Amino acid sequence: MVVIDNKPTAQTGVSFDLTTYLEERQAIVEAALDRSLPVVYPEKIYEAMRYSLMAGGKRLRPILCLATCELTGGTVEMALPTACALEMIHTMSLIHDDLPAMDNDDYRRGKLTNHKVFGEDVAILAGDGLLAYAFEHVAVETQNVPADRLLKVVAMLGRAVGAAGLVGGQIVDLDCEGKPDVSLETLNFIHNHKTAALLEASVTSGAVLAGASEADLQRLSRYAQNIGLAFQIVDDILDITATQEELGKTAGKDLQAQKATYPSIWGLEESRRQAEHLIAGAKAELAEFCDKAVPLIALAEFITSRTH
Repeated sequence: MVVIDNKPTAQTGVSFDLTTYLEERQAIVEAALDRSLPVVYPEKIYEAMRYSLMAGGKRLRPILCLATCELTGGTVEMALPTACALEMIHTMSLIHDDLPAMDNDDYRRGKLTNHKVFGEDVAILAGDGLLAYAFEHVAVETQNVPADRLLKVVAMLGRAVGAAGLVGGQIVDLDCEGKPDVSLETLNFIHNHKTAALLEASVTSGAVLAGASEADLQRLSRYAQNIGLAFQIVDDILDITATQEELGKTAGKDLQAQKATYPSIWGLEESRRQAEHLIAGAKAELAEFCDKAVPLIALAEFITSRTH
């Protein structure tokens, strides 16, 4: 069985404690992030970058990167710079997403958003700094990985965060605000790009660093696409059902902004069913990996059981 928060769920027959696993991996990631970005002159920009980077969070993206690298024969050490870079990119997206010109939020991870503390000008530059530094960190700090694999990972990260990924999803999301007739196809496009693209890069980059086969990369890519969309569906549900204290950010923002969401199209119960269906599909993609996939199976189940 897989143990999630000490509650057993039927699975592979292997005992696994996700709570302990997450705590251990979060500690590894937190320490690496802390080392990666010291405060130097000009201090203001480094303090702003660190303010959001070190503000906590689930660290799901770097943990997925480490997990898939180990799954496919690599080590935590070879994947850790890429794992940190993924969190830097994700943090950039949160800083920019919270700006008044975008989603206009005052809180993130239970703290005031970056622009509320440092001002909009510094917040924009902090996001820019984290994005650029992410690529530098991967290129400079990755050790014992062949150059062709490293180059592929850099290209994957660029695609995931650019107009073909996160930025493309964000622009369509902004265009659809206040429109009552957004289709399911458009909503899927938004979140396959805005949310799932970086999650997919998190999963596949770890496997690329380890030298995974093309067949395994395809399986992991499909796994990631499924959990990425499920993650967003659960986010949409929590925006309706959770409190600001639980979320660490303003609750009910989607409704206020008149955004199309999965619950607005399907309702809450069908949205939950669709998320569970996606997670089942994600877990099915891992069958070839047998017991080695238990951490990824547990992480997939965590996505639908989380409360923030």
